[in-house]
Formats: sequence, C-alpha cells, structure tokens
Amino acid sequence: MSSRTPFTDPFRPTSEGAAWLASAGTYPRSAPVHWGERPTGRLVLPCGTAFDVVSAPAIFGRRMLDRLWDEGPGSGPVAEHRGRILLFTAPGTARRLPALLDWEEWGGRAHAVPPLLCHGPGDAVTVPAISPAAPARGGSGSRAESRWLVAPDTRHPWLPGSEVVLWAAVRAARAAASTAVRISIFPPADQDAKVYDVSGRR
Repeated sequence: MSSRTPFTDPFRPTSEGAAWLASAGTYPRSAPVHWGERPTGRLVLPCGTAFDVVSAPAIFGRRMLDRLWDEGPGSGPVAEHRGRILLFTAPGTARRLPALLDWEEWGGRAHAVPPLLCHGPGDAVTVPAISPAAPARGGSGSRAESRWLVAPDTRHPWLPGSEVVLWAAVRAARAAASTAVRISIFPPADQDAKVYDVSGRR
C-alpha cells in the first residue's frame, strides 16, 4: 500500500501536484481556477517544458511500470488514457529515447511490441481530471478510459529520464518474450488498480 496518509487518495493529484501540472501550461496561475470550474474535465497539457510523456500500450506499459517500482527507482506521475499508459518523464526524453531504442535493436528484441510514442516539444497529451472534486472512479467506462495510476503529489516530482525508461522497456520486453503463456498480474477493469508506494520515489 502507499505510504500516503489515509486522507489522501493515491489516484487523485494533490494541490501541489496540480500546481506542477499547471506549470506546464501557458497560464499556470489561472489554470487551477479553470480546472476548479470543470472538476470532471480531462486536461490537455503541452509537453516539453515541465515534462515529456512516453506512451505505451496498456499491458506493456503496466509491465514497464512494474519493472520501475519492483526493480528500479520508481516512476514519476503515470496516467492511463484510452488503452495506453502515459509515463511522465524528464524533458528531453522524447528526443533521446527513440535513438536509444534503435541502438538497443528494439525492433529485433521486441518485434511483437508496438513502438513507444514519445511526446515532447510541440506535442500535447490528454490526462485525467485534476480536481479533488472529480470522482476518482466513476462508471466502469470512464474509469477504464482515463485515470491516474500514480497521481502527481508534489511541485517538484522526480521524473525518469531516457536511460531509465529504456531500461524498463528492455526489461519488460525480455519478460514478455521469455514467457510463452503469461497469466496477467493486473486486475480486471472492475477491480481496484495497483497502488505503488511513492515513499521510495526519488
């Protein structure tokens, strides 16, 4: 279980986390007011300044996330949106990661895995609702479509860089390739999501 206090929902951003997300936008001071007026609305945030985003298919993205938390340094904020896992990463990751993947012979190592999508300067991503007034788990359809898996909880979150993301991707690909038949460790859509312990996050 997470080490957050019982009064904090690990699937919802804190006010400090909301401030960090707002810092990515053009109007960081007015954004929280706008979000407060639309508590259930999803956010469209630009990449490349406060963070980059690496998007992976849901199952493979969960495997990467497990590698980061079980064997690595943890992760920054992570969202799930329309069947993809969005890993918030350090600025510059979107530019460097594709070259590192090519260097690792990504296509030959994990040819069955769709390529990771890297969002950096000039790109924007849609993420779940930010306001604590928004339901963390609405109906099954909305919950499956957009939710936080590791919600932002600080103004200065640690964000993995391209080398850390590469490491997690390679580990996840190796695990998938070495198991012909895999029983999913992830809960079905109608069960609670796994909670990652953010106390050890850098």
